[in-house]
Amino acid sequence: MPNPPAPPQIRLALWVLIFLLLLLVARPWLDALFFRFTAEPRAVTPRGDLAADEQASIEIFRNASPSVVFITTQTQVVDLWSRNVFKVKQGTGSGFIWDSAGHVVTNYHVIEGARSARVRLNDQRSFEAVLVGASPSHDLAVLRISVSLDPPPPLPIGSSHDLLVGQKVFAIGNPFGLDRTLTTGVISALDRTIGGEDNRVIENLIQTDAAINPGNSGGPLLDSAGRLIGVNTAIYSPSGAYAGIGFAVPVDEVNRVVPDLLAYGRYQRPSLGVLVDDDVSKAVTERLGVDGALILRVEPGSAAERAGLRGTRISGSDTVIPGDVIQRLNGAPVTNVNGLREEIAKARIGDQARLQVWRNGQLIEVQVTLEAATE
Repeated sequence: MPNPPAPPQIRLALWVLIFLLLLLVARPWLDALFFRFTAEPRAVTPRGDLAADEQASIEIFRNASPSVVFITTQTQVVDLWSRNVFKVKQGTGSGFIWDSAGHVVTNYHVIEGARSARVRLNDQRSFEAVLVGASPSHDLAVLRISVSLDPPPPLPIGSSHDLLVGQKVFAIGNPFGLDRTLTTGVISALDRTIGGEDNRVIENLIQTDAAINPGNSGGPLLDSAGRLIGVNTAIYSPSGAYAGIGFAVPVDEVNRVVPDLLAYGRYQRPSLGVLVDDDVSKAVTERLGVDGALILRVEPGSAAERAGLRGTRISGSDTVIPGDVIQRLNGAPVTNVNGLREEIAKARIGDQARLQVWRNGQLIEVQVTLEAATE
């Protein structure tokens, strides 16, 4: 027998269920059709004034960025078949305007080994640069460009001897070729020493957590007043990219080295005219029970020789007779060879150095005029 027809209530419920399923499936298309004709941009919520620290950061970048430059270096390649010489891009870096004469300060490693360099300004003008001088031990170099019309302003110079851990800092440079990039952070530590290229050691560096990446080298590190306090020089990173630890050459050192590079093309460091060695000095002074820097040898004809300083010597019976041990320089204590070098580096050629030296169990005062010792 044929099945009896479903009651009207069941048929109605089935039709309602089918309609709801169709509506559910078709809803996205219905929504899209509806909103295509009715959607409008949402109202913008008023922002209000920028925070004070944001305004300060913007002002620092606005004032300093015209003084920051983009440096591109080239090297030469010889085609062995045609003997033609081609210039090829070697690398990129950063720099900043030092004075109104068109001098640009950057890192030595930015231009090391390059045959030529170009400097691009904030307004996209580009100039061939001439190398004026370099100091590999400080990782600093000075270039010069000829900008006759509307030269960029030099950066204001600050100081680094009075910096404190925790101060805000601002780095401007060209990481990975992205020109005029601003990053911010704090001073993480002071007086750091790192190993540079070719086994060079760079001392007294500022450590910062402001993001510094390849391409930032040579760019300025600024304080919250927009003054130059360092030159970004290196990063610590197993991957080669930013890892939270960057380093900058302190501006007091820059302000001491750059004038020599401008005048002589190289840094003329002050010298006592003595030879010292950290390992030998440490071994001998520990045996003597004194602190200080042992003089191994006094350079002939030097200011140290004229002042009567004595070097270490060996007697006829092969007995080592210790030389003078420098314990103070201009009142500052000298506990080892590195301490002596740091104190000398703070002085200038021609300055008088008052030394307190240990000699055969006695303390004596000696005055020496610091002389030039070129790198």
